[in-house]
Amino acid sequence: MNECQRWKAIQALRRARPRAHFVCASALAFALLVAWAWLTGGFLASAFGTGSAERLARFARELEPHALRDRDFDLGAALAWFAERAHTVGLAASANTLALAVAATALAALLAWPASFFAARTLATAEPFLANPRPATELARLAWRTLRASVRTAFVLLRAIPEYVLAFLAVALLGPLAWALVLGLALHNAGILGRLGAEMLEGAPPRAAAALRQAGATRAQIACAALAPQSATRFLLLLFYRGETCLREATVLGMVALPSLGYGLAQARARLFYDEMLFFIACSALLVLAGDLFSTWIRARLGATRRGSCA
Repeated sequence: MNECQRWKAIQALRRARPRAHFVCASALAFALLVAWAWLTGGFLASAFGTGSAERLARFARELEPHALRDRDFDLGAALAWFAERAHTVGLAASANTLALAVAATALAALLAWPASFFAARTLATAEPFLANPRPATELARLAWRTLRASVRTAFVLLRAIPEYVLAFLAVALLGPLAWALVLGLALHNAGILGRLGAEMLEGAPPRAAAALRQAGATRAQIACAALAPQSATRFLLLLFYRGETCLREATVLGMVALPSLGYGLAQARARLFYDEMLFFIACSALLVLAGDLFSTWIRARLGATRRGSCA
């Protein structure tokens, strides 16, 4: 086959390829929607309105620490100011933020992990893990379907309500306490972890559970001896990943009541102390970075352990 024939064959294959008309139409509709939003939403005018450059320059000047204004920049003085702020408010606020995230993550795991067993279609059924199950009564099938649907609906509702709304509701019920923020953050993440945990249980290899079932094991014994060990490591991987998210969300939720990084940021914003705002933002970024690095290390170790056990 010469070069001309090869080129014609390529063109023929290109013309004969399947067309993804729905994907192309969706991409075009999305592009038109974005263009419509920018043209009608007033984003361009608000972004490049009159005085934007002056406001940006004034804001940049106010970010400079108050003790260093109207003088030449001194790195030593800047570091001393940062260290003084860290000693007075930064360390305590960071510790409160970290405690809030850890408590919320732990509570979310305690709520989600047991409940996920009642949401798994392989376990929460009338006759689980039987090759030739006995005919179950209609009442038993209805009861297990109702229980499974109720747990899954609860997971959906917890995921659907933002953690900020849950936290504000908890503060309204319990008052401006740290546990109100922990509860709001934990409930939302419990919905996410519960759904993912149920899917992991459904995807677990059924051989061990089926063998226990054939030997006469109860549903609880199957869950504890087969499904939980097979899925625990993967659940921990998800838990540490959600822990990273909780750490970021805890900074924002701290604006509600707890004297944390978010609370300090909100107070500085209310007083127009932009240098202190920058300080709390820097502390939050450092805390999240440290949490992400620790979570990545833990998940890498857990992943290596899981691969080693499967080898």
